Amino acid sequence: MKWGQIVTMSAFACILFAFEWPRLSRLPGRDKVSFITLLFTGWVLSLLDLPNLPGPTTLINAIFKPLGQFLE
Repeated sequence: MKWGQIVTMSAFACILFAFEWPRLSRLPGRDKVSFITLLFTGWVLSLLDLPNLPGPTTLINAIFKPLGQFLE
């Protein structure tokens, strides 16, 4: 993970929070919790290197490959 990416995405999340929070001050608490949850989820997903993560097929191959070699 690149530290520049972490710092940049954290800064963007803080800026977004700073601009939107005054608008949310008039709304009910449920809307505030939803905003914070969505912002945090988006921030975490932006930090993950999703295109380079192994998919579910890799997990299935890791589990069943030894079984397939045993059955041959």
